[in-house]
Amino acid sequence: MPRPIRIQYENAFYHVMNRGRGRQTIFHDDEYFQVFLQTLAESHSRFDAVIHAYCLMDNHYHLLIETPRANLDRIMRHINGVYTQRYNRLKQTDGPLFRGRYKAILVEEDAYLLQLSRYIHRNPAEVAGSTSEVLNIYPWSSYRAYINLEKSEPWLDRERTYEMLGKRQRYAGYKSYVEAGIDDETKDFYSKGNVGSIFGGKDFREHIVSNEQDLQVSGDLTKVISERPKIDEIVSAVSNVFGVSKESILIKKTGRRQNNFPRKFAMYCCQQYGDISLKEIADCFGLSHIGSISNAIQAVRKSVDKGECLKEMKKVEKVLNVIKQA
Repeated sequence: MPRPIRIQYENAFYHVMNRGRGRQTIFHDDEYFQVFLQTLAESHSRFDAVIHAYCLMDNHYHLLIETPRANLDRIMRHINGVYTQRYNRLKQTDGPLFRGRYKAILVEEDAYLLQLSRYIHRNPAEVAGSTSEVLNIYPWSSYRAYINLEKSEPWLDRERTYEMLGKRQRYAGYKSYVEAGIDDETKDFYSKGNVGSIFGGKDFREHIVSNEQDLQVSGDLTKVISERPKIDEIVSAVSNVFGVSKESILIKKTGRRQNNFPRKFAMYCCQQYGDISLKEIADCFGLSHIGSISNAIQAVRKSVDKGECLKEMKKVEKVLNVIKQA
């Protein structure tokens, strides 16, 4: 059976789900949950993903994502791929983690976004068959931030949901809305064995189907690409921050003791901020295959995860003007 085609367009909303292979656990303790949230933050920074809600359970997750750049596939490759790498490193194992390609449901914003937010946030109570009180203490969803029981992540967008709710007392109003339970329409949609790919009204579904070929085009890609820093801009920024020449970054030096961190850092920044392919990076840095690029990027990522070189990273972000506003 062929894969369903992803319907992608600018500013689309999706309910994205995935679970572990054979329903295996994908979050073993707090560290695993935190690593996944870190990966979500990166998807916001690198690919402009807007996260409206999330809920992480032991063996699966739910996300409510908006894609201003019509790039859901790229966002999810990062989330699933990078988390799998980090999971394997923590668990000291290897191989695939998820059951396969993620499930994405296109959502009609105006009529169904609020309902879906409630559905996602109620997941811990529905799965456990318990009362709504469990939601107030469950730590790995965005619900506690929505009702002001904890500080919101800077990349979590709650405002759209609050606006749709239309309550002056947004925290109490949203709490009451979620505690009221899942509405019949949403419950009926998700109770089907083969959940549909579009959650919306008749007019919305007909519009999507009639314009499907046009909507698969991911917006104005020329504009999107032009807004990202080019390789020469990134190399120039890194050379200035580290006080080294651009030639020392671009030209490979031989020798067993060579550890040119600015060169590796520049490769990392090319992928992180320029969204540049590994093949393009390899060509520019004079490498014959992409394996060396992957190793270099992984080495820098480990340093970043440990909190190292953050000062240099902030300087490079400032020069490239890619700092995200909270």
